[in-house]
Amino acid sequence: MSTTKILNLGGLSAMVLIGASCLVSCRSGSTNPSQPGALSSSSSSSSSSSSSTSTSSSSSNSSNGLPSGPPVNSGAPNAANQTPAFKLQTRAPEQVSAFSLNAQIISSGLSSPWGMAYLPDGRWLITQRAGSLVIVGTDGRVSNAITGVPEVYSGGQGGLLDLSLAPDFASSRKIYFSYAEQRAEGKNGTSVAWARLSADETRLEEWRVIFRQEPAWNSGLHFGSRLAWDKNGLLYVTLGERSTLESRPLAQDINTHLGKVIRIKADGSTPADNPFVNTANAKTEVWSYGHRNPQGAAIHPKTGALWTLEHGPRGGDEVNHPEAGKNYGWPIITYGIDYGGGPIGEGITAKNGMEQPVYFWDPVIAPSDIVFYQGALFPEWNGNLFIASLNPGGIVRLVLNDDQVVAEERLLREWGRVRDVSLAPDGALWLVNDSGQLVRTTRK
Repeated sequence: MSTTKILNLGGLSAMVLIGASCLVSCRSGSTNPSQPGALSSSSSSSSSSSSSTSTSSSSSNSSNGLPSGPPVNSGAPNAANQTPAFKLQTRAPEQVSAFSLNAQIISSGLSSPWGMAYLPDGRWLITQRAGSLVIVGTDGRVSNAITGVPEVYSGGQGGLLDLSLAPDFASSRKIYFSYAEQRAEGKNGTSVAWARLSADETRLEEWRVIFRQEPAWNSGLHFGSRLAWDKNGLLYVTLGERSTLESRPLAQDINTHLGKVIRIKADGSTPADNPFVNTANAKTEVWSYGHRNPQGAAIHPKTGALWTLEHGPRGGDEVNHPEAGKNYGWPIITYGIDYGGGPIGEGITAKNGMEQPVYFWDPVIAPSDIVFYQGALFPEWNGNLFIASLNPGGIVRLVLNDDQVVAEERLLREWGRVRDVSLAPDGALWLVNDSGQLVRTTRK
């Protein structure tokens, strides 16, 4: 059965034809994108099995050259009485890209993919949350599971999470992983390990754990976790606060790893210039604190600064660029409300000594990973921040002017819950979604 999609992202209605029986109308900025479950999946590989074409028109600009006009139509906020701390901290003007996109399924044979890393020969190394690691070839074929991955805790949101090639992968063949690890007494936590990919690519060798989040917790939620290398070969790891009412406050406690971004060396040791190395009763790995559940991390290609993205509660998803030793507020300040509808804590959004997010969403976009665009395929997008969205799905594009968000666009929502987004050297944008698809997006 064929799958064809013809979409218009310029704000006009579009028709989506799936097989021969499902006809759906969608609108850019609407709160009802097409459902990912309508897409069929094959059991192994499917090169060129589906493509979508998007044609868009440019948005109006203000006299100062920055985008102007209404924001993306995302619906009413959950926290209706909260006020942003500064202009354009939320609901920046919508800017619709003025060119067409072509998105193609390269493979439909994945099982709950979570993280992806580009191999030097053009293939993708992908983690699957239940605990397996596979390689997807340029023809879409999914390899047998690579052996040597230890058992992971895969309950709730846990599992085999992010991966990243070591900066010296070409010679060392080292791969770094974050994962939920079972601990004593029924507890668990996020851990980081490295292993070598064997020469024949069938197994991992020398698995070594270099970091364990402490304390362990009896929870299946908020593990984080993304990995990002800076230009000095230091590794940032984002860590969730485990979600429970008891663990939330520990995001403010620098003697724990809960709700933190940490910075470590490639062997797991602490850099001498980390902010709390000389602070009594502090975890020396901590870089920043007061985070909820950060699942996105990227290094800015020009400034070298770390940027992160974290899940808020009902509202309050945040973009931050965490700086050494700074407090990002959770759970004391937030632009969201609790799932039951009440306030988080005192219901405040600002406090002395706590950092404001660069940008936030209410309603949420349920963000996953992020990547800065740098490439020749879409020069109009250079320097933009691309975000994988789980709800409403697809990709969110943020236009930056220095460190401020000045415009937003929603793209590729027909692909449903996007778990990771990445960039290939040729400038193509790649994503994996919860439907098990690996999708390549190029210019039409």
